[in-house]
Amino acid sequence: MHDAPTAAGRTSSEDGAGPGSGEREPLSAGLKQRHLTMLGLGGVIGAGLFVGSGAGISVAGPGIVVSYLIAGALAMMIMRMLGEMSSAMPASGAFSVHAERALGRWAGFSVGWLYWFMLVVVLAVEATGAARIAHGWLPSVPQWGWVLIFMVVFTAANLTAVKNFGEFEFWFATLKVAAIVLFLVLSLLAIFGVLPDTEPVGLSNLADQGGFLPNGWEGVVSGVLAVVFAFGGLEVVTIAAAESADPARNVARAVRNAVWRILFFYVGSMLVIVTLLPWWSMQPGKSPYVAVLERIGVSGAGQIMNVVVFVALLSALNANLYGSSRMVFSLAERGEAPRALLKVSRGGVPVKAVFASVAFGFVSVLLNLKWPDSVFLYMLNAVGAVLLFVWGLIAVSQLRLRRHIERTAPEKLTLRMWGFPWLTWVVLAAMVTVLVLMVTDEGSRPQLLWSAGTTGAVLLIAAVRELRARKRLPTD
Repeated sequence: MHDAPTAAGRTSSEDGAGPGSGEREPLSAGLKQRHLTMLGLGGVIGAGLFVGSGAGISVAGPGIVVSYLIAGALAMMIMRMLGEMSSAMPASGAFSVHAERALGRWAGFSVGWLYWFMLVVVLAVEATGAARIAHGWLPSVPQWGWVLIFMVVFTAANLTAVKNFGEFEFWFATLKVAAIVLFLVLSLLAIFGVLPDTEPVGLSNLADQGGFLPNGWEGVVSGVLAVVFAFGGLEVVTIAAAESADPARNVARAVRNAVWRILFFYVGSMLVIVTLLPWWSMQPGKSPYVAVLERIGVSGAGQIMNVVVFVALLSALNANLYGSSRMVFSLAERGEAPRALLKVSRGGVPVKAVFASVAFGFVSVLLNLKWPDSVFLYMLNAVGAVLLFVWGLIAVSQLRLRRHIERTAPEKLTLRMWGFPWLTWVVLAAMVTVLVLMVTDEGSRPQLLWSAGTTGAVLLIAAVRELRARKRLPTD
């Protein structure tokens, strides 16, 4: 087992310091259990579900339900592993700290910087998408003006006490969860013919035009590739747990509350959509939720869903700013990023880490506005499959740390991964399978190759740093 070096260059096992050792970091403890619970529930309910799910339905048909079950189960397993490690060793760097403790500095450095880069690039998509919707409501304000407003507002929210971030996310997530629940209730009433001017739908849309699997299992696999990345974002709750009063207990509760309900929201939504609407009528780029609301007879369905997607995008923007700032702060804390980023305000907020993340995020937004189909597209492809690398290191770290914790502090295992170690190996095999499938899929291949290049570059930098660090070590 590798010992994780602290920011001062010592190992956590040598002096008891450092992230994950039990000593509280110099950050605020302003997040409450309700903040973490709603962050876990709302973290993955975003535009990828409300809009992007249409592309999955168009390739998998009703089999998209199976696609979401597979992708959701994979995300649930990762979240369970992450919850196990974070409840035993809470730290603001979460899985980056765990990877460093399990595999060495190179792993913590690599996964931390890759995750940070992914967040600040995806942030541009969210800011631009929200600005496009707002510009449609108020055309007098240019799109770049809306982007500026959003960035200033959420930077301010992240620079104040962490409880403000928690409140923002609590209400954002509450609105998203309420929208999903209302959608499910209305859809079920329509399916059973309870709503005015509706008749029971039956199962014809699940059986016609090729049946439940119109494109066979190949369609289900294509559906998995289309939807698996929509589950990214769950990880932020384990980062946030380090800033709560009782990190170990709170993260365990948040994970338990989130995983099953999220799977219910995703799979339940897909099931009612393909029951109410013919799958072959789905148009990639158009929200299937809007199509269902129009089918039910809800007036202004498009604008209603625009509001929901707008809230989802702002929520993701806020969470990504928070997660990226805490990740780069944790890297600086361990000597893997400039030490200047360690500055913490009186309220326990890593001010310079927030500014660094906002600055790069703003550059990404400008690139998206100026060169959306060239420079920014390459950046987006460069992080497209990074989530799988992050998830892979989470699984490998859990394999190593679980045995270490069982030997040294078994009482800290308040949340345990199911079926250890066999289920962890199954998850790793599943992720390798997804990567292989991306290679064979023409639409996913460029994303995988660019992401592999990004990952390779970061690993190379990590290896060079490791070699230099070893050369500086005193010899006997």
